[in-house]
Amino acid sequence: MTAPQWLDDDEMRLWRAFVEASVGMIQLLDSGLKSRAGFTFDDYEMLVFLSEAENRRLRMSDLSSRLLHSQSRVTQRIDRLVYRGWVERQKCVEDRRVTYAVLTEAGFKAIEGAAPDHVRDVRDHLLDFVRPEDIPVLTEVYERLLNHVREQRGECSE
Repeated sequence: MTAPQWLDDDEMRLWRAFVEASVGMIQLLDSGLKSRAGFTFDDYEMLVFLSEAENRRLRMSDLSSRLLHSQSRVTQRIDRLVYRGWVERQKCVEDRRVTYAVLTEAGFKAIEGAAPDHVRDVRDHLLDFVRPEDIPVLTEVYERLLNHVREQRGECSE
């Protein structure tokens, strides 16, 4: 058995900062959305993916992949959004095994109403702390990490 390659001080500092900043950032954004728009960051993220999709609809399995969540977790989240009238489920005509999540007009209005405050929060909590010259570097690093996560999950990277 090979001994673990322990993190040195710089690596440990990076790791801890990454974990705490990532979790903390989502908590800050979630809190802002809950207090102003009445829904969670998870709900907002799902509504964004649907709003950007062709015909505002995605296969449930594709939504699960994009959100990096299990299909059962996505199903539970969709249930909440269906209850609020923001999303509908549609069966695929060509393949009855496929179900689409479709953003309703009410769902689009909900995300449209929440977006200005959410973008302000993203600026206040993230972008105001990043120098403009760091944006391409950080983007490249996070995209590389995302591609690795997708590969480990057996998904194609975009």
